[in-house]
Amino acid sequence: MTVTRQPTRQARGDATRRQILDAAERIFADIGYAAARLDHVAEMVGIRRPSILYYFPGKQPLYDEVEADIFSSMHSFVLAQTEGVADPMARLLALLDAWLDFLVGRPTAARIIQRLIADSAAYGDNPVRFSETALQDIEDVVAAGVASGQFQPVSAMVLLNTVAGGALHYVCNAHQLGPARSYDPAAPEQLAAFRAMIHRLAKAAVSFEA
Repeated sequence: MTVTRQPTRQARGDATRRQILDAAERIFADIGYAAARLDHVAEMVGIRRPSILYYFPGKQPLYDEVEADIFSSMHSFVLAQTEGVADPMARLLALLDAWLDFLVGRPTAARIIQRLIADSAAYGDNPVRFSETALQDIEDVVAAGVASGQFQPVSAMVLLNTVAGGALHYVCNAHQLGPARSYDPAAPEQLAAFRAMIHRLAKAAVSFEA
């Protein structure tokens, strides 16, 4: 006879915590930090507000955990996508591809990052507390390209804002340009065209021939 074991208390707690984080990410993405309430999160999860406070002592710690999870997950995705890629140009393109694919697959993360950029003073005096890994990723690949002589001297932050930042607009603007201009960021043909443009811009930005 097969015995079906009930989930342990720890497993149930972990699952509830994950549901809270997922719901909070959707709500912070949709209406922003200021308008979001713990009651909104509780209603989406199907629990009572005090249950959220068991896992997170308030809205700010919950938001912090959402943001930390976004950038940690994005960094892990980047590491997996760039593993074994040594050539600086190939690594730069792989990094940009990883960011693009991550944001397309997790549009709530794109909207939260967009909101964070637009409201830089909202979350304390260390705006890169969670995004430092992303900044370091692009700084490292640019530094390697310049050191190898393959890239012209270029600011990683200029590259971030002019090329890499396009992925945020691509995801967040999909339904913000009016019905006639709406698109599906994940549609293969649409995504391939955008990816090709990002590659062209990145190559032009670091090339000595530009």
